[in-house]
Amino acid sequence: MVRPTKFRRVEFFPENTYFVPWGKPKCEIEEIVLKVEELEAMRLKDIEELNQEQCAERMQVSRQTFQNIIDSSRKKIATALTEGKAIRINGGNYRTKFCKFKCFNCKNIYEINYEQDKNNCPDCGSEKVMCSKKSDFCTKWCNPTD
Repeated sequence: MVRPTKFRRVEFFPENTYFVPWGKPKCEIEEIVLKVEELEAMRLKDIEELNQEQCAERMQVSRQTFQNIIDSSRKKIATALTEGKAIRINGGNYRTKFCKFKCFNCKNIYEINYEQDKNNCPDCGSEKVMCSKKSDFCTKWCNPTD
């Protein structure tokens, strides 16, 4: 029996999720799908310049799993660039540290990073807010405050 894939922690989502080579008709372009956690691995290693152990810790995976993720992402990017393929960032096995909150006073629904110190509603300032979905990363604020 195959062990289920462990969710990876992701802190960044790009605004642009589709990249195509210049001057090629869209109907002629093959695409490569880059998983969200693969992009996160490259961001941590290549942009933030963290070492492998730090990257693995941030993504909450083993060092070997992190290495497998970054190897896969780099191969996909290199293939897309050398063979003129489009890159779509989509899917994967990941969790975020963001929660959708609901304010009990004004009924506002908003999304913030759960690790932020500010847990008041941005509209009315109430502390009576609750995370609208339960996950590993939003347990800190999942119950309304008194």
